[in-house]
Parts: sequence; C-alpha cells; structure tokens
Amino acid sequence: MIYVNGVRFPSDSSSVEGLDMVNALLEHPHLVSASQSFRAVPERKFSVSEESGSQGSAEPTCVYVFQREYAIADPALVEIVGTDEATTCVGIVVRNCKNGMTSIAHMDSPDVVDIGLSQMLSLVPDHDDAILDVLFYILVSLKSFDFSFDGLNLLIKICTAMQVHLVGAFDDSATQVWSNQPLLAFELKDGNDDTRSKQHSEMEGYSFQLCIKIVEKLAESKVNFQIQNFQVLKNNTRWDSEGNANPIFHGLAVETSCGSVVPASFDRSTRCPDEIIRRIRLGASFKDPGCTGRSMDVVHIAMMMRHYSDTEILVVASTSPSAEGPDFVHNHKRIWQYLIQHPDWRETFRSKLPRVFERIASGNWVMTSDR
Repeated sequence: MIYVNGVRFPSDSSSVEGLDMVNALLEHPHLVSASQSFRAVPERKFSVSEESGSQGSAEPTCVYVFQREYAIADPALVEIVGTDEATTCVGIVVRNCKNGMTSIAHMDSPDVVDIGLSQMLSLVPDHDDAILDVLFYILVSLKSFDFSFDGLNLLIKICTAMQVHLVGAFDDSATQVWSNQPLLAFELKDGNDDTRSKQHSEMEGYSFQLCIKIVEKLAESKVNFQIQNFQVLKNNTRWDSEGNANPIFHGLAVETSCGSVVPASFDRSTRCPDEIIRRIRLGASFKDPGCTGRSMDVVHIAMMMRHYSDTEILVVASTSPSAEGPDFVHNHKRIWQYLIQHPDWRETFRSKLPRVFERIASGNWVMTSDR
C-alpha cells in the first residue's frame, strides 16, 4: 500500500490503473514540493582519495550498486549507499525508519521489479511491524473521522515504517528517434486492453513503463510504503535550447544513519569492488546453459564494437543515447577490452566459484573467494 504525507494513496479503494497512479503522484502537491526541495540540494560528488585506508583517513564506508543490482545496508556497518548512471532507470530506496535498515536498487526494466522488490524487502522489515501496523490503522481511522490532535500526522508517518524514494527515469518519450533498438514489449499487469498497453509503450518510452510497474507493485503490497520523493519522469527532466530532454539527476546517495537522500554522482574509485566484472555481468549470457568456456561470439562482437564511433556506440548500447553521462562510451570500451584480453570466463571465475569480497579495516575491499 502507498501513503503520501500520511494519507492512503489513492484515497479511493477501488482499482486504479498504474498509469493513472503515476500521473497523480507526479501532480501530488506534497511530492511536487519534495521534488523542488530535492532539486535545490547541491549534488554530492563521491570520490575515494589516494590517502583512503591510511591512518587519519575519514572516508565514509560506502556501498555502490550498478544497474540491475541491489544492496541492503545496516547503518551500524555502512554509512552511505548509492547509485548513479541512471537515465531511463530508477534508483529506488526503501528504508525502515525504525531500525535504519536501508535497501537500494538500480532497476532498469519492468521485468525485474517483482523479484527486485522482493529481494529488497528480504531483510529490511523487523519483527515488530505487525504491532506497528495495528497502531497505524488506528491512527488512520482517527484521521478519517476528522479526529485530530497535535502530532497525529507525525505519528502516522512514523508508523509507516517503509520510506520510499525514487530518483531517475527522466521523461524519454520524445527521445526514442535517437535509438535504433526496438522498444521492449512491456504490458501493464492489470490492463485489459492490449492495444492501449502497446500504445503506452510506444508513446511513453522506457521510463514511464518502469515507473508504472514499480508504483503498481508498491500499491499491491501489504507493506505500508510512505513515498517521500518521486523525482522521476517530468520531475527529473530538463530541456535544452534545442528541445532535447535530459535527466536533472542521474543518481542518489543515502545516509543510512538518518535516512537523508541527496542527489549524487560517483567516480570510478567509489564504484567498487570489481567494477568491470559487475558491468560485464549485466550483458552476460548467464541464462544460457550452452555458454561454456571461451565464447568466440562475444569476443568477435567486442572486437567489432571497439571500432565503432562514439555516436554508433551510444545508439547501439543505450536506451537514451542523448542523455548518457560523459564516461558512458569509455566504460563500454573498457568492457570490450577486458573481454578481448580474457575470453575464457573460467579465468575470471576460478573453479566456477562466485567472486566474493569483504571490506577490511582500512575500508578497502579484498576478494575472499580465492582463499
């Protein structure tokens, strides 16, 4: 269930389509005000200095998530969680305001929303949530009968333990002419009109379909979600002098101790551990049981792609070529170079074991799977 400023959303208990809910959230006065406040916050830039790990270094403990990844952070162990590089993707944060457990994900497709939210919530709730839910419903009932007292709205917000922030997914509906990739065939979960669903997919681009799916799943859930920030679509879009749409923000960071969420960007030093392998994983054939050892197709593609012009790489590799960050092309070239130099995946995943890392006292990451 969704709540905004302590009030059930949508207020009508009858079924409401995801598209209508998204449009209503974009226009909700409380979320419009929150979006304006978010835009007024300077973007925080994260970088690990060369002195990191040395005595006297005060670098915050940070966990970064790439596209199609999630992390759950205990505030006792992690100070900052964040993600960036989002254009048509959504950076979503779910935080339990009672115990501070914070989950963050970088979702890139409606196809990953179901399992993504399930995984995000796996460790965030605590055992007192049932008691808290009873108190929450009592407070909401009092409010519905116009019974009021100082602090009622505050108590409702506190009892809505799961606070949600969404940042990213700019309005790409007018930018599809850039890409030669076909739109993914997304259908609205509860839509009865297939034609209408396809029209939405064609008209609204990638971002709208992803936001619709996320909002639908939040609304369907039995968990109480208090949406704090809806910095997506038109709320996260700026237009240049030529009428091109671009994201206002590509990323966010969360201070786990207090739940503060700010616009953020991360350089390569903070996108760790195992940056290149994690980037490669996104496009890997991990669902193909016939992919064993050296894959010449992958190597041939990498060798071909590295000779493409920057514009060609953007068109082939991005859902929003005109909106990507300055290092998008360079990062893809680094991926292809690694694949050419290491064509056999068994060289990277020795004994077919996952690459496991842990943070040591200095704050650096070390791989433990080879031990």
